[in-house]
Amino acid sequence: QVQLVESGGGLVQPGGSLRLSCAASGSIFSSNTMGWYRQAPGNQRELVATITSSGSTDFADSVKGRFTISRDNAKNTVYLQMNSLTPEDTAVYYCNMAFWVGTLRRQYWGQGTQVTVSS
Repeated sequence: QVQLVESGGGLVQPGGSLRLSCAASGSIFSSNTMGWYRQAPGNQRELVATITSSGSTDFADSVKGRFTISRDNAKNTVYLQMNSLTPEDTAVYYCNMAFWVGTLRRQYWGQGTQVTVSS
């Protein structure tokens, strides 16, 4: 089992910044992908950004140029730096870890952290 614990959400004004963190613990395979997804009320959960254990990244078009993702493999922690936030970024942000165990893909989720962008 893998546990993911998120922190760093909160209320921020438009144009502001927030940094989310997610620490993983448990039976973690060294080759994995960590990332962030978000879900706004009435919407489906969507990908925000992912990063592999080797450092390859992927971003949703809506956050490119504003968000960065990084990780500390020694700490099994992933970070999401969010700049130039807009009200459209308001959502619950979920941390995700995925890896293959043989032919089975394992996926784990954090409990979610609320990000609210409002004046």
